[in-house]
Amino acid sequence: MADEGDEIRTDIPVVLLHDIDPDWTEGEIKDSTEQVEILACALRELRHPVASVPVRDDDIVGALVHFDPAEWIVLNWVEELPGIKHGDAHAARALQQGGFTYTGSPPEVLELSYDKLRCKELLVQAGIPTPPGRMFERACEDGWTDFPAIVKPAFSHCSTGITNDSVVMDARHLARRIAHMIRRYKKPVLVEPFVDGREFHVSLWGNGRIEMLPPPEMDFSAFDDPRDRLCTWDSKYLPGSRHFEGITVQLPAALDHDELHALERVSRAAAQALGCRDYARIDLRLQDGEFFVLDVNPNPDITADTSFALAAGIDGQSYGRMASRLVNLAALRHPSFRPSSGSGAN
Repeated sequence: MADEGDEIRTDIPVVLLHDIDPDWTEGEIKDSTEQVEILACALRELRHPVASVPVRDDDIVGALVHFDPAEWIVLNWVEELPGIKHGDAHAARALQQGGFTYTGSPPEVLELSYDKLRCKELLVQAGIPTPPGRMFERACEDGWTDFPAIVKPAFSHCSTGITNDSVVMDARHLARRIAHMIRRYKKPVLVEPFVDGREFHVSLWGNGRIEMLPPPEMDFSAFDDPRDRLCTWDSKYLPGSRHFEGITVQLPAALDHDELHALERVSRAAAQALGCRDYARIDLRLQDGEFFVLDVNPNPDITADTSFALAAGIDGQSYGRMASRLVNLAALRHPSFRPSSGSGAN
């Protein structure tokens, strides 16, 4: 393995670390376990030695007590931990402290991604187009004049709190929505102009050489009301709901050469501005010929039916080779697996 993107090594032992919440329903635990086994089998088909390790609390190192950090790469698939704030960042920090080499971004980047206003400030400093935002700690009918606007929890992930009511058309409804969100989540909210344009979820991988996978477009054509033209919580997690059924995905997106080049340039710059490592997903919207970054996710879901895995498939990568590529990117940081020249370590 001379460099990122070249031939991958499939002899690297992999610990597939994933979270299980004891409070999940039996069906949720069964589904999660099945998804993990699908990924483990895909890696084994490439001849990777694989051990699947579930974590149910914050004792990450304890769960890995039988694994020597000198001999294994951890494919870090921890998204949340029960009762732990920023569980994905906690897991990454524990792996780091335990001496493990793991896939994905370091804990500082994972924690940063929850702070939407700080992320926006870093994007602006880097000259990357993003809708201007303002944090509100209480409802106020004054001080915001750019409508339509969208109201989001300022410290969250995964479209938490996003419904069609998140898009407001005037100051009165803005004040009501801010008050509702602060009451519900006990945290400040972020208000932005609502970019009513085409939306793309761009998957990236690599470090020194960052590559864009074929980008999917979220198709909102089933909805006439602009307040429905967004990816809500329901659209991601509630099968049968209006948004889940009404929003379709066009993969790859219909973009011309110049648009693809601009999308890749902005997406790469956003990932680099926030310090993402190995892989990331950037959500953007196209309006008046310009791509605006809405969100940067340094820990995107890699389940087989998610946009990251599907985009890799369009790019000609099997599910196993997609995961192996992530393992190989991490291996470039491991003294036992990186090339002797050290040319790819980063």
